[in-house]
Amino acid sequence: MKRRAFIFSAAAFSAASVMGGAAFAAADYTPGLVDQELAAGKTVFLDFKASWCTTCAAQERVMDRLKAANPDYEKSVSFIAVDWDKYGRSELAKRLKIPRRSTLVALKGDAELGRIVAGTREADIKALMDTALHAALA
Repeated sequence: MKRRAFIFSAAAFSAASVMGGAAFAAADYTPGLVDQELAAGKTVFLDFKASWCTTCAAQERVMDRLKAANPDYEKSVSFIAVDWDKYGRSELAKRLKIPRRSTLVALKGDAELGRIVAGTREADIKALMDTALHAALA
């Protein structure tokens, strides 16, 4: 009986962990959304990713940890996930000269604040997210 209780508890914890991760989901990109957010004076953090990309998944895990540690990221910065398979050749990707999936870009107004291409180091991603946060709070 104890084994059953353990398995049930582990399953419930796993489900809660998955559901908890959903709290940090970025808005899904649609054409015009980035320009709309920027025009409203928001700082935008773009995540060009593909569902099958392991580098993208690693970046997302890092960003989720950082967002969990500092709720100000989610409160102040507009995170937008751009599906590479659908929008990799879009006007937005061309305008920003996005070279590939697993590219993270921070924007404010007409300025690019920074970018990371295929990087997964927590220190680098935190630095870019901090740059976006400071711009949003300025």
